[in-house]
Amino acid sequence: MKFSEQWLRGWVNPQVSRDELVARLSMAGLEVDSVTPAAGQFSGIVVGEILATEQHPDADKLRVCQVSNGQETFQG
Repeated sequence: MKFSEQWLRGWVNPQVSRDELVARLSMAGLEVDSVTPAAGQFSGIVVGEILATEQHPDADKLRVCQVSNGQETFQG
């Protein structure tokens, strides 16, 4: 059976590392075949927040957005 660590910690959340959690599951008689990340490592990802929107002056179907990445604010 496959399940995510996040799902398991939603039900029981011992304050232990992933390795300790695997060891405890094994000691409880639940065989852990492998621990595999669901997604690879991300790099170069920036999360932005839309601060404001307004109608584009020359296009009915476009909006001009003001966006912040937490350090800088952009408009376009």
